[in-house]
Amino acid sequence: MKQIKYFFQFLFVIIFFSLFKILGFKISSAIGGKLFEIIGPMFRSKKLIHSNIKRAIPDINLQDLNKLTKLMWNNYGRVFAEYIFIKDFRSGKIDSTVEIIGQETLAEIKKINKPVVFISGHFSNFELMAMHLEKAGIELSAIYRPLNNIFLNKIIEKIRKNYICKNQIKKGIGGMKQLISLKKNNHSTALMIDQRVSEGIKADFFNQEALTTTIPAQLVKRFNIPVVPIFIKRINGINFKITINKPLNFSKETSIKDITIELNQILEKMIISNPEQWIWSHNRWK
Repeated sequence: MKQIKYFFQFLFVIIFFSLFKILGFKISSAIGGKLFEIIGPMFRSKKLIHSNIKRAIPDINLQDLNKLTKLMWNNYGRVFAEYIFIKDFRSGKIDSTVEIIGQETLAEIKKINKPVVFISGHFSNFELMAMHLEKAGIELSAIYRPLNNIFLNKIIEKIRKNYICKNQIKKGIGGMKQLISLKKNNHSTALMIDQRVSEGIKADFFNQEALTTTIPAQLVKRFNIPVVPIFIKRINGINFKITINKPLNFSKETSIKDITIELNQILEKMIISNPEQWIWSHNRWK
């Protein structure tokens, strides 16, 4: 039964991707946003989303809560529509600008020629971050979680490997071995730290414990390398600003848990700075 559901989801995506390709980037991004404003609440609990938002913004009123939820779905839909244009993002053929703040940090990382761990969350069109790191000449591997839908996952994996970051590392033990192998060859790592993970540790996130990945902290401890936080913001619908922060260096005495907690605090600040562009629909505190 689940495979049938996944197949129909796959057909839905293929139909819309084909339509978006005809309509072009700008119109498709806008349509995707409006589409998800309508259909998004049918697939994710409004109660869950509002509960998640209130964990981070406890004093938010109902009007702002509904507005934030609507804007979140709009951004989510834009990301969906923009997948078919990832190739054009890579080549610079579409009518969109991506401003990079902190280009000097990337230049310094390339000059030193030592790996770092880039961390971020699912903000704006999050796929553009790893793409622009690789385009900037960073030897990079990106950790990802495969989609549950096996039909869609094949498409998304192909897009990611061909146009976002060629070294896609699947979460899990096998992926970790591959990651360590690349790390020994001076490859930096990019990953999202905002997903709930069963293999993580409980760390404070908006004043409540949440299972959090320890991969960045493990890499810091094993290879004595810095962490570089990155944030992407959507501007006026189809333009973006990627901010690359200064590297964070941790002492050998800092524990994996303390590193993880500090990275969660950085993530919190990113979320609060632009809450409508973070995905609130996952049960992060389950």
